[in-house]
Amino acid sequence: MDLTNTVGRALAPEREHSVSEADVDKAYVEKVQAGHVGAYDFLVQKYRARLYSMVYHLCGNREDAADLTQDAFIKAFQSIGRFRGKSAFYTWLHRIALNHTLSFLKKNRRRRFFSFENIEEEASSSEIFETLASKLQTERPLLMNELQERLNDSLQKLSEKHRAVVVLHEIEGLDHKEISEITGSTVGTVRSRLHYAKQQLQADLKQYIS
Repeated sequence: MDLTNTVGRALAPEREHSVSEADVDKAYVEKVQAGHVGAYDFLVQKYRARLYSMVYHLCGNREDAADLTQDAFIKAFQSIGRFRGKSAFYTWLHRIALNHTLSFLKKNRRRRFFSFENIEEEASSSEIFETLASKLQTERPLLMNELQERLNDSLQKLSEKHRAVVVLHEIEGLDHKEISEITGSTVGTVRSRLHYAKQQLQADLKQYIS
């Protein structure tokens, strides 16, 4: 059954040609809530890569990220009966994954590492990471180990909450309002945390981005 077309027909004529992503997600969520468990596979496939990316950049370990992402989908499935659509499904799902990951990081405070793999693509929205990527392009491999170590040190100095807003905004490309909804903080708090985190990173990485 094509739920995308079903949603389109249900919304006609007012929104016949403008079915949103949130509308499609809502239709699948309602199918899952009605007992059609297979509809959840669509949501998992749709958001698995995006969720994994966020979790991986927070924890810096592929195995942990895979486990935490799977845990988040399980938690979301177990709680989906309580989802009422007050926020977008992806926002609700990301909030579950973020909280689960932050709890994991607090319990496992061993040293974690940011990856420079694909940094040019992943970090293109941030002036800090853009500059670092440029440095790596022109001065590899001389700077790689030193810069990798220094950036990891800088990120580890940030609290989990400050690191989260850096990942969500600078790497995942979410805006302040989306981050606010995911973290359960005000937009002002998000801006404040992001400003502080950027200042810290810029100070620690001054010799590389000046």
